[in-house]
Amino acid sequence: MMNSLKIGNVEIPGNAILAPMAGITDATFRGICGSMGCELTYTEMVSAKGMSYNNKNTAPLLETHPSERFRSIQLFGSEPDILAAMAKKFDDSPFDMIDINMGCPAAKIVKNGDGSALMKEPDKIGRIVEAVSKASKKPITVKIRKGFDELNKNAVEVAKIAESAGASAIAVHGRFRAQFYSGVADWDIIREVKDAVKIPVIGNGDVVDLDSYLKILEHTNCDGVMIGRAAQGNPWIFKEISQYLKTGVKPAPVTIDERFETALLHTREIIKSKGEFIGVREMRKHICWYVKGLKGNAEVRKEMVKLSSFEEVERLIAGYREYLERSHDVL
Repeated sequence: MMNSLKIGNVEIPGNAILAPMAGITDATFRGICGSMGCELTYTEMVSAKGMSYNNKNTAPLLETHPSERFRSIQLFGSEPDILAAMAKKFDDSPFDMIDINMGCPAAKIVKNGDGSALMKEPDKIGRIVEAVSKASKKPITVKIRKGFDELNKNAVEVAKIAESAGASAIAVHGRFRAQFYSGVADWDIIREVKDAVKIPVIGNGDVVDLDSYLKILEHTNCDGVMIGRAAQGNPWIFKEISQYLKTGVKPAPVTIDERFETALLHTREIIKSKGEFIGVREMRKHICWYVKGLKGNAEVRKEMVKLSSFEEVERLIAGYREYLERSHDVL
C-alpha cells in the first residue's frame, strides 16, 4: 500500500513529509531525507520581508538538493502584499508549492506579529492566503497550530478561513503556541480540522517512528504526516515508513555502520554546500543526534564542540566506531 497525496495540481506518491525546522532543514539535510524516501520537504522558514530587501541571509535558505523529491518553500510574514509579491517570484522556481508559516512559536517571530501570532487574527490569515493564492501559480499551503493558547483554540475556524481563501492544504500541529514543543500533541484537533475542510490535512506532532505514523493516520484520518524533531539524527524514519508501505514488512533497525556512514556523508555534503568552516560547525549538533542512544556518546558530544575539519570528524567517528566494536554492547 502507498499513501499518495495530492496538493493542488501536485501529485505526490507518498505522504511522509519533513517538517520545516529553523537551523536544521537546509538543502543538505533535506536531500538526505529525500534519499531515504521522504516525499515532500520544506525549507527552513524564509522571511518575506527579508527577501523584499534582498537580505543576504535569505539566498542560502533557497538552495535545493537533487535528492529532494517534491519541495515546498516556507515563507513567514504578516503583510499580505509583501507575502504575495515574494510568492510570485517562485512561479518558475524548482519549488512545487509555497507554505505560509502560521505556527512558529519563537518569541522573536511572535513579537513581530508573524508565525503563531497570526492565530490570534483569523481575518488577517484570510487576507494573506487570498493575496498569495491570487499572486502565485503554485499551490499555497499553511501550517498552523491548535491555537495560540488555551483561551484561543481556533484551528478549525482558521482552517475553514484558509480553505475559503484559496489554500490547497493545511498542516496542523496539535499544540498551542504557549506549549511550544512540550506536553502531548492533541491529535483530536487534527481530526476535527480534517472533518471540517475538504482540502488535504497534514498531521504534525509526536510522530516519532513507524508505529506513531500509522497511529496518527488511523486516529485523525489525515492525508499526510509531517515529521520534525524525530528526523534529527534519524533520517531513516522515512526509509522505514517507505519500505513498510511498499512491502508490508517492518524493516530491521538501522545498523551502527549505517549511522556513521550517513553522518560522514552528511558532513561531506554540508561542507560542499557551505564550506568546511561553517559546515563542520553546523554538523556538531547533527552528529550529536546521530550518536544519540549509543553507549559512551557523552564523550563524543563533548569532543564534537572542538572539531573544525572533516579529517577531525572522520577521526572521531572512526575512534568511536572502534570503541563500540570493542565493547560489543552498543546501547
